[in-house]
Amino acid sequence: MSQEQVTLQAPDGPCKAYVLTPGGAGPWPAVIFYMDAFGLRPGMVQMATHIASQGYVVLLPDLYYRYGAYGPFEPKEVMKGDFRAVIGPMMGSTNNHKAAEDTGAFIAYLDSRPDVSEAKIGTVGFCMGGGMALSAAAYYPDRIGAAASFHGGNLASDLPVSPHLLLDKMKAELYIGVADNDASYPPEMGVRFEAAAKDAGVTYRSELYAGKAHGWMKPDMPVYDAPAAERGWTELFALYGRALV
Repeated sequence: MSQEQVTLQAPDGPCKAYVLTPGGAGPWPAVIFYMDAFGLRPGMVQMATHIASQGYVVLLPDLYYRYGAYGPFEPKEVMKGDFRAVIGPMMGSTNNHKAAEDTGAFIAYLDSRPDVSEAKIGTVGFCMGGGMALSAAAYYPDRIGAAASFHGGNLASDLPVSPHLLLDKMKAELYIGVADNDASYPPEMGVRFEAAAKDAGVTYRSELYAGKAHGWMKPDMPVYDAPAAERGWTELFALYGRALV
């Protein structure tokens, strides 16, 4: 395994990112990892490293680059106080569409690397990043072959940046991992998203992780659930195995 830090030129300024690569010569398919609302930190790097270990070049960009310096934060500590006051201003610096626009710079960087294969690119996002991973697939339908959201919120909201409004532009296969206890993606929103996906003719699968709370995939969260996370990783790697060709 190899880890490096790079700085990319994104639409609104320099964007720092981690790059995780497997051992060996490559080339490998690429994956873009869209972080959660707590930003870049060791927990996100740990998750990106796990994906890389399965044979992918993983790009983990700092989607808060417009905001400026922050953290790194330890979610368990931040959540002991008014965490919305801490992360709210950072979240306000980006959204699904901005992150999707940033993805052009991410793809350009991956295209410049000799260790990245010509296969389709995968995206994955967690919590805040879930809608971003899906939106990116709509902005770059000919490049992104698989997109996954784990406990992503507001995937079919009334906001103009809601990912369900872009489903008819997606060619990627989608996987939606849904938390059972998640105010940001209640059952009625799931019904709305799936109806829109069917109308758009998108290949997708949405699964409920019964009894699991928003954030169960992340090892540095209080609600982390190791068996359910392993199930999520298994589904993600199966998706990539099918679609990143």
